[in-house]
Amino acid sequence: MKVNNYPKLHNAAWPGVVGKGSPGAEPFIDLDTMLDHTANASVNGVKFDGFDLFLFDPHISIDADEEDLKKLADKAAKRNLTIGSVVAPVWPPTGGGAALDEGEGRKNFLTQVEKGCQIAQTLREMGIRPYGVVRIDTACGPSDWLKDPIGNQRKIADTLWMACDIAEDFGERLAAEGEICWGGMQSWITMVDLLERVGRPETLGFQADMAHTLLYLMGYNAPEHRLLPEGFDWQDEEAFDEAYTKLTDVLRPWTIDFHVAQNDGTVHGSGSHDKTGRHCQAKDPNGKLDIVKRAGYWLRDGVDGPPHMNYRHICWDGCMFPNSVMNDPKTWNDILATMIDVRNAHGWHE
Repeated sequence: MKVNNYPKLHNAAWPGVVGKGSPGAEPFIDLDTMLDHTANASVNGVKFDGFDLFLFDPHISIDADEEDLKKLADKAAKRNLTIGSVVAPVWPPTGGGAALDEGEGRKNFLTQVEKGCQIAQTLREMGIRPYGVVRIDTACGPSDWLKDPIGNQRKIADTLWMACDIAEDFGERLAAEGEICWGGMQSWITMVDLLERVGRPETLGFQADMAHTLLYLMGYNAPEHRLLPEGFDWQDEEAFDEAYTKLTDVLRPWTIDFHVAQNDGTVHGSGSHDKTGRHCQAKDPNGKLDIVKRAGYWLRDGVDGPPHMNYRHICWDGCMFPNSVMNDPKTWNDILATMIDVRNAHGWHE
């Protein structure tokens, strides 16, 4: 197998925060511990190149000042890691607001986008963040969106248009996280419709996660848009391939940020996080994805086409993994080995 050095391989830091820390949930895992797990992983001498970051306490405040960001950059540099994509905390519980709310919600949403873009720009200027995007979603649920699908889709598009103006001021790009728990993004049809309504592909693109997009095929929260029938036989490779090709052909042209992940065909929620596609370990025997094969549908121009090189790094997302799993070094070595296989199969060398 050939050895590639692009795209760079990142681990997500936010599984130490998302779904953690609330009553009844597991405690947070601090940023230093998450970075140590990332830096310590090694497979045949190959290591993670960096990490992606959630801009929220207790990892890093969305109101971090330059001194805070210098400390963050030092944390990364001393572990030989770069920073890639950052997640803006646009949800109401984290200081943001619903993108379909034309009043205070929109104002708070855009404030968090601006703060996130400013941090992203500062880290880029410090030299510790050579690539990556600012990730967002709609900060509202499908049930709220369904109260007025047409009107709410228009309102969300208007909010995201304004967010694009902000991102451009900071020289950043926004990636909308396609996930079944976000209103206006809960299916592949509504997701593409929203991206087309905004119509600014140079600034707003799609963030594809292999675990979440698998649920698009199954029609969770949007059964009218499912591509696989109820009771689907997962051994039917031909039918799965047809559905997966249709999904990726539509979303890939919009994709500017990519998460390698595994899913067992179920949903999962933890703490305050709504149920969404369950992230599974790389070697989970119940996983429904041939990770290396299916990653190629996102990383190449067509199944047999050349690598498109649209993003300089890819990230593993183990969101809502139990703390016992995240604190096991084997977890990260297994993930890193899978990421290396993905890169060697579908990446390139510079």
